[in-house]
Amino acid sequence: MVGWPVLSIHGDKSQAERDWVHSEFKDSKSPIMTATDVAACGLDVKDVKYVINYDFPGSLEDYVHCIGRTGRAGAKGTAYTFFTAANARFAKELISKLEEAGQKVSPDLVAMGHSAPPPPSGHGGFRDRGRGHGSGRSWN
Repeated sequence: MVGWPVLSIHGDKSQAERDWVHSEFKDSKSPIMTATDVAACGLDVKDVKYVINYDFPGSLEDYVHCIGRTGRAGAKGTAYTFFTAANARFAKELISKLEEAGQKVSPDLVAMGHSAPPPPSGHGGFRDRGRGHGSGRSWN
């Protein structure tokens, strides 16, 4: 075998294809799954070790939901999220959530938080739905 075996879920796949990929990943037959945020909504897979967000979700609530796929029920996992200047409006709230969860906050993120405008009213706000708080780093 060459490379890494990866399956994917996205909106252009049929529901049957998405169900098959989900089953293969959930049953540990394929160790890596990629998914768009729309296709990944509602997936329930235990023991996810890593979540990588290529694009920061549209709200902090969605961010916490996505990275909450790791660290469920006392399990440990790591979440990585690409956070760019385009996401700066979320910096202050993200810093607050990271600090609340006892996570290390990148100095670059802190600098971005000092210069970032607030999120537009009604967009991107965080409402805790009872899920664990995320990190963008590691759950310990």
